[in-house]
Amino acid sequence: MGTTLDDELDHVERCRAGLRRMLEGARDNVIVGESVAGDRYSAERLGRYLKSLAKELSEEPEGPPFFGRLDFGRDSAEHRGRAYHIGRRHITGENGGPPVVIDWRAPVARAFYRASARDPQGVAVRRRFGWRDTTLTGFEDERLGQGEESESRILAAEIERPRVGPMRDIVATIQPEQDDLVRAELDTSLCVQGAPGTGKTAVGLHRAAYLLYAHRRRLERGGVLVLGPNRAFLGYISAVLPALGEVDVEQTTLQRLLGAVAGAAADEEAAAVVKHDERMAKVLRRALYARIRKPVEPVAVPDGSYRWRVEEDELRRIVDDTRRDSLPYGVGRERVRARVVEAIRRQAEARGQTANAAWLRKIGRAVTTWLDAVWPAVKPEEVLYELLRDPSDPARGVLTDAERDVLTWAEPPRSAKSARWSAADLVLLDELACLIERPRGYGHVIVDEAQDLSPMECRAVARRSEHGSLTVLGDLAQGTTPWAATAWPRHMELLGKPDGEVIALTTGFRVPAAVVELANTLLAALEAQVPATRSYRTDGRLRITRVAGLGKGVVAAVREALAFEGSVGVIAADADVEALTSALWNDGLDVGGRLSVLPASMCKGLEYDHVVVAEPAAIAEAERRGLNRLYVALTRAVSRLDVVHARPLPPQLSLPAEAS
Repeated sequence: MGTTLDDELDHVERCRAGLRRMLEGARDNVIVGESVAGDRYSAERLGRYLKSLAKELSEEPEGPPFFGRLDFGRDSAEHRGRAYHIGRRHITGENGGPPVVIDWRAPVARAFYRASARDPQGVAVRRRFGWRDTTLTGFEDERLGQGEESESRILAAEIERPRVGPMRDIVATIQPEQDDLVRAELDTSLCVQGAPGTGKTAVGLHRAAYLLYAHRRRLERGGVLVLGPNRAFLGYISAVLPALGEVDVEQTTLQRLLGAVAGAAADEEAAAVVKHDERMAKVLRRALYARIRKPVEPVAVPDGSYRWRVEEDELRRIVDDTRRDSLPYGVGRERVRARVVEAIRRQAEARGQTANAAWLRKIGRAVTTWLDAVWPAVKPEEVLYELLRDPSDPARGVLTDAERDVLTWAEPPRSAKSARWSAADLVLLDELACLIERPRGYGHVIVDEAQDLSPMECRAVARRSEHGSLTVLGDLAQGTTPWAATAWPRHMELLGKPDGEVIALTTGFRVPAAVVELANTLLAALEAQVPATRSYRTDGRLRITRVAGLGKGVVAAVREALAFEGSVGVIAADADVEALTSALWNDGLDVGGRLSVLPASMCKGLEYDHVVVAEPAAIAEAERRGLNRLYVALTRAVSRLDVVHARPLPPQLSLPAEAS
């Protein structure tokens, strides 16, 4: 290779100059593009694209322009003797010369992640770079062409770097098994079962970036959707895709995707369980289509001094045929209108009348009163309102008497407009809305924490990806809802992708070995068959402390934790959060910034350098799947874990000898 640190520092300056040229060129193209398009539509479309590119470059996150370099040897047929710097985005060379940085998603860059001493893939030397913020500090080389392969200190340092702020990308540390998933074909639906810290969320986000790079034209129309479990999680991951150069990815929660806001209503668990059951799809379809009536008399449509008439038998045939077409309810209604108008058109043309567009629209409006009686227009809220007042007929033979009872409103609101909907009701409203009109579909949907989706929520996701593909991310051991999945094949079937491949990631890169070993002792007690995790990390610390007073014990643990670099998270049973927050404030500790106190119910998907888990027994007892929730809480630490308890620990938690 023969290059020195000074040579690489010179290359950094070439990269920065290249980015400046790209930004200046993009801004110039916005001006030129306004006058080169052939028509107004083309001009607008080109203008939007050029302005978007200029905005993307101007908002490029500050960071290292590259993280790796590949030097290909003589046995590489395609890249013999060439060297490429690999980074988060492509950076063009000067005057049309070779690029100074290759995008990590480009085919040639795959060797950075896949090459090994056993299979060098033509790579003679792989170089990894060390950075402090935007300053290049050094590099290390692996001479794969000579059969050398060793542990990378730079790779280990990047993986173990303290966690401050939102989630970072992992382009510099992607492992071969993760790379396989990231670069899977667009038409392939995947389910990634991953224990805490295995990088499943990062894999999903990087797959989104890769698919947009490799299949941008195919995804332009439908787009890519990322579904997270809550808004805190979305805030945590929000910086990853922009850092990879992708800003046109929709990131939201399922509740916000449904397009409604839950009101003050809250379901008892028994009612919520019934509402989330997949049998509700059949109940809702019955309730909706029960509104359709068989025509019982002819329809007569005035047209000047003449009245066109369609007989009852033909009307029945039109309605029956349309129902058999299995169209969305709203589409079926308009199909009936169109077929009745067509029957009248045939009569008119037989009498020599010209049926122009204006005449057809007039006849269509004239049959509305009849259509409202036979196939009425309806809103989802109206159907659900009637169902929850009295589910007897739609639910007969589908739900038990007891299930119908818990589904029925004890005190019905006066009207659908005054009804306050629960979170479970929103899922039912979405099912109804999609029975009435087809929802928007996406080219690819990535859904995280998918083990917690109910069957009805799975259906909502499946409708958005019916003509696209899915990346499903989750961990059965972290299932905390009453309807959480216990096996992935059935869940993939509910998500509309029964042939999706299920792949397990079992190496943890974020959670230290001591923490993983403690959490693994809970697996036997959980309702999930998942492989135990092994940690890539040999660092980290676990300490379990019995205290007389929980508040004072947590304050002491937090004070010590704040002496280290990185973020600190106190995780407690929801009912204990307020008291522990007050204890920290009263002792002069500033909750906010580096220090967070959060309920166990909201910690899923988040990471902190130092975690203090307060009173595991209270977390385990707080809900039906409390042990699963405890498993989640214990695995949020990426450097150090303190378990502070005043009560005995849950018996299912086996302590390592050195921690007890």
